[in-house]
Amino acid sequence: MITSQQMRAARALLGIDQRQLAELAGLSLPTIQRMESSDGQVRGVVDTLVKVIAALENGGIELIGENASSIGIGRGVRLRETMDAKPVKKVGSIMFDQEKSEADAE
Repeated sequence: MITSQQMRAARALLGIDQRQLAELAGLSLPTIQRMESSDGQVRGVVDTLVKVIAALENGGIELIGENASSIGIGRGVRLRETMDAKPVKKVGSIMFDQEKSEADAE
């Protein structure tokens, strides 16, 4: 439905913090913190997930599912996987295409 990475990216695009998202969704701050601290797909009560998604969408966010095309117009950000399944280098919380990173360093 939504990943913790999508939640954090959506908040960044809207320029809001966790407390503001909690208010917009009608949820508690600890609920948003718990959701964002999960790894990958956010798990929780369906009603809670729906509230978060509705709050983000009302703010202008379009959540794009894996392998789905975008229905909107405008600028956006999407995390891609390498086409050739090369290993992805993770630096802190940022992932880089290992082969491209090494070529750029030369």
